Amino acid sequence: MKPRAEKDKNYEERHREERKAKSLVWGTSVPRKQAEEINAFLIKNGYTKVRLIEAGYKVLLEEAAKREKNGQ
Repeated sequence: MKPRAEKDKNYEERHREERKAKSLVWGTSVPRKQAEEINAFLIKNGYTKVRLIEAGYKVLLEEAAKREKNGQ
């Protein structure tokens, strides 16, 4: 029987393209102090980082629509 690490590696190799097609990873950095504040807020309130991104995107979409409407 193969060790779990080897099974996991084989699984990852077989499904790599599927994962890439399904999700996108952004390699970005945030200053540590700000990141720690954000993480603490998320944990305290039971939010995920994905929820943070989705909510922020929604707000920015609304902001951009208002700007566009005002001709800015």
